[in-house]
Amino acid sequence: MALRPIDNALPTITQERPKKQPKIVVSTQKQQPRTSSNDENQVPLEPTIDYISSDNLKPMSDPEAQIQSLVEDLDSKNWVKVCESLNDVRRFALYNSSLLLPILDKILLVVVKSMKNPRSALCKTSIMAASDIFNAFGDKLFDPFTFEAFDGLLLQLLLKASQDKKFVCEEAEKALGSMVGSMTPLPLLHKLRVSVSHTNLRIRAKAAVSLSKCVSKMQGIEEMEEFGMEKLIEVAADLVNDRLPEAREAARSIATSVYEAIIKDVEEVEEKMEVWHSFCHSKLTPINALSILKIVKP
Repeated sequence: MALRPIDNALPTITQERPKKQPKIVVSTQKQQPRTSSNDENQVPLEPTIDYISSDNLKPMSDPEAQIQSLVEDLDSKNWVKVCESLNDVRRFALYNSSLLLPILDKILLVVVKSMKNPRSALCKTSIMAASDIFNAFGDKLFDPFTFEAFDGLLLQLLLKASQDKKFVCEEAEKALGSMVGSMTPLPLLHKLRVSVSHTNLRIRAKAAVSLSKCVSKMQGIEEMEEFGMEKLIEVAADLVNDRLPEAREAARSIATSVYEAIIKDVEEVEEKMEVWHSFCHSKLTPINALSILKIVKP
């Protein structure tokens, strides 16, 4: 018997797969606001300082008038202005040193202050100014009115020569070289003798290098004896076992200079050895004498 279709049967439902909803990606990156060239809040660019060599410095156009405002300009709160004024100091030192001399003590104080500034450009410019001052005035820096200011300048140069910033360190070493080259060795030795005993080993080493160059400049045993042969060989003995190679090499140089002065008129090698041994043992402790005799032999 045939079956009749049932009218109330449930219709067949065809299930459709749900459509994927499009993903909405929200960017977490902040959009940078456009800044116009006239934005007042825009950080200004750091000024660029040119380091001018002494050979390229030109004379002042009106030195008699410009010297009147030099000290005031050096005291400016604008460090770029101070750099420019330090270059003016260099121009005066090179071309019109007689105008700079009456205010040299004040100039030295400003130079020292600028060396202490954390801005490397200002520091280096002041060191370059020190070099030109040494070359222009030399022994005048030993005069009573600049005596104390020179002490501060020397200490700062030794500090800067001991720095890790290479371009500042190199400039300070050049300035120390200008100092040694332009000043009489004997009074400078008395200044450097203090720094050679400094607790900072880097300062001690830089002072030792300058001192050894001073000794090398001395003309004969008479000049050394005026300072004190005993003092010189004691300095060498103190430095010969120093932690830094610079100081040890300076000790060798000082001891060699003393040796050459002592045996200058001695011809026989054996006699040279006897004179040198006798000198070392008479001026130093046995241990220190042995240290010196090891590095300097006839």
